[in-house]
Amino acid sequence: MTSRRRQQAARRRNKRQTPGPPLPGGPEFLLVGVVRRPHGVKGEVLLAVLTDFPERLQPDTVLYLGEDFEPHALASLRGHNDGLLVRFEGVASRDDVADWSNLNAYVRAADRPPLPEGEYYLHQLLGLNVVAEDGEALGVLADVLETGANYVYVVRTPEGKEVLLPAIPEVVLNIDVPGGVIQVHLLEGLV
Repeated sequence: MTSRRRQQAARRRNKRQTPGPPLPGGPEFLLVGVVRRPHGVKGEVLLAVLTDFPERLQPDTVLYLGEDFEPHALASLRGHNDGLLVRFEGVASRDDVADWSNLNAYVRAADRPPLPEGEYYLHQLLGLNVVAEDGEALGVLADVLETGANYVYVVRTPEGKEVLLPAIPEVVLNIDVPGGVIQVHLLEGLV
């Protein structure tokens, strides 16, 4: 993840959202896509999908667009290249969506689909305390980087340094979201 993308992700996590009460221990909105550009003359836009659950995007789903989280219900959607062509209710022409390029599209976190036992959304892990298997406190999970092979946990130590831990079974021993702790095994050379 580039420095610019990390900064944008941090701003999204730290942004105070105003509509509705936030969920305890998590964000109010989750990023699911980015409006790329208008398409055609009937008000459709190309949406780059960024969610692992694209099936949640259905007609009548409300997406919240931009920094103001303006709600818009999906009227229709269809696949197009690597994204979706979507039309929103109340939108009839290209002029209605001309200024929507590069707007982030969110859903409410309260509407997220449940995950199977032992699986977590990445945002649920941010802020958890990271401890070694011997109980030594290493720091707090500050960020999660996506690499080609696996995720990498960025742990911020009390001294302000960053420790990078691969999110693989040999390193991550236990994740206790309700308890706020991730227990890890430190392979030689990680710290």
